[in-house]
Amino acid sequence: MGLVCPFNFRQIFMNFKINSLCFFTLTVLLATSAHAKLTSDDKKQTEQVTTTALNNQKPNIVIFYVDDLGYGDLSSYGMKQAQTPNIDALAAEGIRFTDAHSSAATCTPSRYSLLTGQYAFRNNAAILPGDAPLIIDHTKPTLPKMLQKAGYKTGVVGKWHLGLGDGFVDWNKAVKPGPIELGFDYSFLIPATADRVPTVFLENHHVVNLDPNDPITVSYEKRIGNRPVGTEHPELLKMSADLQHSNTIVDGVSRIGWMAGGKSAEWKDEEFPFVFTNKAIEFINSSKSEPFMLFFPFSDIHVPRVPNKMFAGKSGMGPRGDAILQMDWMSGQIIDELKKQGLYDNTLIIFSSDNGPVMDDGYADQAEELRGEHDPAAGYRGGKYSAYEAGTRVPMIITYPEGIKNNGDSNALVSQIDIYKSLAELAGVKLDNSEAIDSKNMLPAFLDAKESGRTDMLEESFTLAIRSGKWKYISPFNGTTPDWLANKTAIENGLKTEPQLFDLSKDRNEQHNVADKYPKLVFSLRAKIEKIKARK
Repeated sequence: MGLVCPFNFRQIFMNFKINSLCFFTLTVLLATSAHAKLTSDDKKQTEQVTTTALNNQKPNIVIFYVDDLGYGDLSSYGMKQAQTPNIDALAAEGIRFTDAHSSAATCTPSRYSLLTGQYAFRNNAAILPGDAPLIIDHTKPTLPKMLQKAGYKTGVVGKWHLGLGDGFVDWNKAVKPGPIELGFDYSFLIPATADRVPTVFLENHHVVNLDPNDPITVSYEKRIGNRPVGTEHPELLKMSADLQHSNTIVDGVSRIGWMAGGKSAEWKDEEFPFVFTNKAIEFINSSKSEPFMLFFPFSDIHVPRVPNKMFAGKSGMGPRGDAILQMDWMSGQIIDELKKQGLYDNTLIIFSSDNGPVMDDGYADQAEELRGEHDPAAGYRGGKYSAYEAGTRVPMIITYPEGIKNNGDSNALVSQIDIYKSLAELAGVKLDNSEAIDSKNMLPAFLDAKESGRTDMLEESFTLAIRSGKWKYISPFNGTTPDWLANKTAIENGLKTEPQLFDLSKDRNEQHNVADKYPKLVFSLRAKIEKIKARK
């Protein structure tokens, strides 16, 4: 019954609000016809009221999706070395989750799950090269397609990294299938990550500012073009990098892969905060007369960390800390625009991260050396790539002034994979049985800090783990990991050949494996994972 009552109450409220607004709008229109000689200001006011009335029929949705932000990387989650006032304000007004998780410990799988409502292992989704084909089947349901059914205008602005095209991308022509084919009405992206070529923006289907006389070619197999590379010209670099990140140099940063041509289309890393923020604001302004969903996946705080001069040196923790401040500023600019347009109160905002933190991830930016007393994982074990808790336990904040029943801290166990079905419930969309099969409707917990969440939750890394109440079970790992991951000795991957079991109520740092003491529980949790894997 706990899942039903909040929705029924909210539906009654929304119906009352819609009817009231429709009556009010009709009154305004009748008054307009009776007074044909309205002043210019009167006309503008009438248009604004009518627009607001139409838009308030359904809440707008904004998903802020930060890259590599750890559980402890916000001042509202305990960071003391620097402040994140804009995100902290969201936490103060909304719900701050203390046991929320990305579905996976790396970026591509988490994004895949968020947009499909399915675990990434079902499609072998892994970290992709910059020229990988689209890994989401564009003929199948997705989160933006579902919201389009409910009348939403959908947009994505920021980092993509889910592949593009169908196997071979010609960057000089229309690049598709991609976000548009997945249900986004508008997209403005970096194709993969900032440390991978091509280092260009893609708006809808086309590279921005591309000169047809200087066509782009990309290779992840062999060196092409005449641009300098990091291994040969370290004097051109803003920061040194490992061998994986030492190919083509663009804007003083050596990247993964090689790129030829496309000089006029190259981005400048320091301009990211303004380019992405402005595009997001443009989308909001072009969509405000109808309900909209904005998916805003940040490039920050993923490497290379090259913050704008507005933020460089401000955190006292080096480029990584400065990138956190930059991310907070960008969020604040978009939130301020929602308030300026009178949209904030009727907007559901979800703020979270795609996986846990990582310090050294290929570039020598002194993230580890300069962090001081700051703990990005807030005491949890592991980080990005890891099967331990810090791999997926991330900050998550939800605000929705017109819809939240009780704000404050929530200890509900929730996963980002649940965003799909929860937003379907919010939008009133009935899903097919084969759609978003791993997602659960957590809307009551998303709107009420006093509601409970999941009882069981899968966590993906290079192996599978499961949370069940106070217990955390990690499956044995007998596979292989990439060579570059084995070199990251500071990262605890949690990959062992024996089963691991932890009682998080007593051992939040996952230091004491008690699998041998509870063989029946290990068997039960292993069976739960197998049942999830068999789900169709």
